[in-house]
Amino acid sequence: MARTKVLPRGPAAGRRVRRLPIVDGFLWLVRIAAIALLLVGASRSIASARLSGQQWRDLVVFGIAQGSVYALIALGYTMVYGVLRFINFAHGEVFMIGAMTGYFVTDGLARTALWDAAPFVALLITLICCMTVSALVALLLERVAYRPLRGMPRLIPFITAIGASFFLQYTMATLFGTSVKSYPEVDVLTGTFSFLGFRILRVHLLVIVAALLIMAGLYLYVEKTRAGKAMRAVAEDQEIAR
Repeated sequence: MARTKVLPRGPAAGRRVRRLPIVDGFLWLVRIAAIALLLVGASRSIASARLSGQQWRDLVVFGIAQGSVYALIALGYTMVYGVLRFINFAHGEVFMIGAMTGYFVTDGLARTALWDAAPFVALLITLICCMTVSALVALLLERVAYRPLRGMPRLIPFITAIGASFFLQYTMATLFGTSVKSYPEVDVLTGTFSFLGFRILRVHLLVIVAALLIMAGLYLYVEKTRAGKAMRAVAEDQEIAR
């Protein structure tokens, strides 16, 4: 006889329903406070005339480009937490390892004719290498550090994630140093162009467009594919999703 699962009832269900408005209210307060601080700071800066109009426009473009990178990192955090209810503090370090991989790959490709002859092919090779190494590091981290702790009290994987973060940080710092490293320049991505009075670096445009495409692809994956629907089901209720 097939077993059926029912939604939780009684006091536990009541507590679950009552918590949501409190959490949502707190998050809205945080959002409102952040927007208020931004508006107050911007208005004071404008009133003091410390920055010109062009400088403000440059800051807006830079902020959108930088925020696009942060948004991609935040998506990884929220997806892991939404499914596993677990904060992966080493997520940023996985991104860092991908960036370091890109640095070494581009440094090697810049010494070849491919970098100047077919820069977009070289960038595609770099992107594939970065994604592959980052995925392998994330899989190894999950297999070694996180999977054995499934079902343990939340404090244990929490501390483990912090330890994994420090381990990756200091390992990379020991192996490759802490000095600033720069990617080699790509001729087609140097320079700026103007759009509606905004001066936009080509590399910033690439970052923004790439981030939007990745976000759109992730949205379609989560919303339209079977694996994505399974992840959403687990995030909604792990017991029923089983």
